[in-house]
Amino acid sequence: MNDFESWLVAREPALQRLAHLLAPDPHTAADLVQTTLTKLYVAWPRISDRGQVDAYARRVLVNAHRSWWRRAFRRHEAPTGELPERATAAGTHDTTYDGTRDAVWSAVRDLPERQRAVLVLRYYEDLTERETAEVLGISVGTVKSQASRALDRLRRDVPSLADHLSPQHPQSDLSEQEQHR
Repeated sequence: MNDFESWLVAREPALQRLAHLLAPDPHTAADLVQTTLTKLYVAWPRISDRGQVDAYARRVLVNAHRSWWRRAFRRHEAPTGELPERATAAGTHDTTYDGTRDAVWSAVRDLPERQRAVLVLRYYEDLTERETAEVLGISVGTVKSQASRALDRLRRDVPSLADHLSPQHPQSDLSEQEQHR
């Protein structure tokens, strides 16, 4: 097994998760991962620092998502008020299901693209503010402001999260945790 195949076996699931969090549907997420892997495979011989492959792959995936979002055909889609039927019954995987998880991910999907990307990279991928800024090609200050706006919107849109995302809640004070990294 060559270096690329070894990396792929170990890291493809993480790319799949990231793509599913960024993209609105599983087919688009799969396309994003395939685009990312294709570009990474072509660039593989030029990547001298193998320790940076994960960061490079995340950046390629985020950029592929941006390109997808900007395509003209997206502007011709018409949203509808009807949702498709769920493939599984609500809560079959979670015995403590109260609807909060679906409400959170629905609210996250409704966030503007940059805010959604910042939240996914910061809090799901557990990147630092600096790493998130590098992946997205923005400043650390923009990461902070986008995260703050996104969390404010989630507090507003998902009332059951307000206590967990409040500034005085210990789990939401990530800036203090980041200082200890």
